Amino acid sequence: MVLVGVDTGGTFTDFIFQEDGGWRICKCLTTPSNPALAVLEGLGRISAADKPHVVHGSTVATNALLEHKGARTALITNQGFEDVIEIGRQNRHALYDLHYHRMPPLIPAQRRFGLRCRMDCTGRILEDLDLDAAEKRVREIEQAGIESVAVSFLFSFKNPGHERMMGQMLGRLGIPVSLSHEILSEFREYERTSTTVINAYVAPKIQGYLRTVLDFMKDAPLRIMQSNGGSISVRTAMREPVRTIFSGPAGGVVGAYEIGRAAGFNRLITFDMGGTSTDVALIDDRLPLTLESSIARHPVRVPMIDIHTVGAGGGSIARLDSGGALRVGPQSAGSDPGPICYGKGGQLTVTDANLFLGRLIPDHFLGGDMRLHPDKISAPFGQMAAQTRLSEIQVAEGIVQVVNAAMERAIRVVSVEKGFDPAEFTLFAFGGAGGLHAVFLARLLNIPRVLVPVNPGILSAIGMLLADVVKDYSLTVMTSGSCDPQRIEEMFAPLETEAVKDLFAEGIHRNRISLKRYLDMRYEGQSYEILVPARGDDPVAAFHELHRRAYGYCSVQKNTEIVNIRLRAVGVSEKPELKKGELSNEPLCEACFLGNRPVVFEGRFISTPIISRQGLCPGNRIQGPAILVEYSATTILPPGAAAQADAFGNLLIETWTG
Repeated sequence: MVLVGVDTGGTFTDFIFQEDGGWRICKCLTTPSNPALAVLEGLGRISAADKPHVVHGSTVATNALLEHKGARTALITNQGFEDVIEIGRQNRHALYDLHYHRMPPLIPAQRRFGLRCRMDCTGRILEDLDLDAAEKRVREIEQAGIESVAVSFLFSFKNPGHERMMGQMLGRLGIPVSLSHEILSEFREYERTSTTVINAYVAPKIQGYLRTVLDFMKDAPLRIMQSNGGSISVRTAMREPVRTIFSGPAGGVVGAYEIGRAAGFNRLITFDMGGTSTDVALIDDRLPLTLESSIARHPVRVPMIDIHTVGAGGGSIARLDSGGALRVGPQSAGSDPGPICYGKGGQLTVTDANLFLGRLIPDHFLGGDMRLHPDKISAPFGQMAAQTRLSEIQVAEGIVQVVNAAMERAIRVVSVEKGFDPAEFTLFAFGGAGGLHAVFLARLLNIPRVLVPVNPGILSAIGMLLADVVKDYSLTVMTSGSCDPQRIEEMFAPLETEAVKDLFAEGIHRNRISLKRYLDMRYEGQSYEILVPARGDDPVAAFHELHRRAYGYCSVQKNTEIVNIRLRAVGVSEKPELKKGELSNEPLCEACFLGNRPVVFEGRFISTPIISRQGLCPGNRIQGPAILVEYSATTILPPGAAAQADAFGNLLIETWTG
């Protein structure tokens, strides 16, 4: 079996695969009009005698949501509740913006249908489903050319009978149908309906995309990365595509977690800078999971790795605003037309600035496979310099500093704003552009150490191969009083039976399955919950401690309640081995030196050695300034920084050595 990891990004689509007993990597420019084309091009380059086993992370669902280019979707719900997704929580995201407008719902009012039926909060039927009215709605949906349907009835998590009946009636239309009790079996009708609507909205696009890839791969196995840090079968991904929305960034965090843990670092701030955006996350001895995510301001209440994203990448466009101030991003040149130096772009980007400053080496970009055009960026920098009355070097350094400030703010969101001191963590830098900015960013945040893995530009694809099979389950139970162990066993039993059955269907043997229990708990009278691991005999004590840690106090005399139970089923999969070498005191070999070139640091040119990272041996030490080149990325060591290759080939960079 040949393992292949595939990650579709905004600028490049990345591949890692086995060949001739070793690992090979390649990158293809992403094809925004049809992302499958780049995936098929890369898979076509992989000549494997054995059948490939592909784990794939895709941005198809994300882009469909961000660009509002999903399917023509309808919503069926209880009569009188058709406007739940439009009313929402009435949260105002820009409190002092007098011109603020809410994002329109994904389904307009004319495609939201109400039916007379009702359950109470215990699942007891108060009013049965009107089958004649339901049949009429099915005919209307068929005549309206609807491509996908979301069904969300009140309290269906307690009794899904009406939703199942509606699903059977809609089944004859031959279009995707998303039932809320299958997508999110929890209370809070707005979040449950929103999550179900998103699933329905992206389902046809995901299904068409995955069928294209499957047709190319014929009968080779394909798994899809989820937002929660695990993979699922392509069949499950087609049915529940909402779980794949942040699959690419999640793969990067999983890769950072596994590689960082092997290298001896359990506290990491991950910094993934690609072509269109930067994703950051904080790992404090475990993957950070959240249930409070949103995309384009639409709530998505499925477990996801807690990742914060900003529009700052190598392709981020630099411009002057109406007041003459320099702005960078969030607009991106993407892969087409791309930065000016790619040959087709017309607007200056962060990549152009790094090339102008001498920090990108044209002869070694993607191992020399992709040509850069330094001659095309001189005139645009001259024009912006004339507009700003700055020198061309000041403009280029200004672009880099502005984008660094945006990424610094992003890291503060996941660290300082949550009570963590960045200085106590290691910055784990990856992505095609991460190594160009990592040390400068670490210095802004007083982070003493940067870790750059081998092949940083394709780490998200590596992370997909390191991910286990993971399935998450939840159920609203609303149990007050003490947490009786016997009662907890009874509540979890149906979920655990379902989980084991599902993982069997995913091809996982019982001895490779682990089940992790969690409880959503709160004090009686509170509106929101805390996620509590159900590991010991006294989850109430664990809840008090987590509440104190989060809010600074706890009230042990107050009664608690369990709102939801959650089960995380993990199937341990076959993974590539992280090879460890022996550290040595040998000096850097001569073959690693590829020459010197002038590079701009703090406004002046400094002669800087260019070093091939592939030739480094464990233990080799490099003093900045230096530029380290490899196929997937470039890493900058500014003056005052130093790096050493560890036993796994990672670069451990001291941000200041003096």
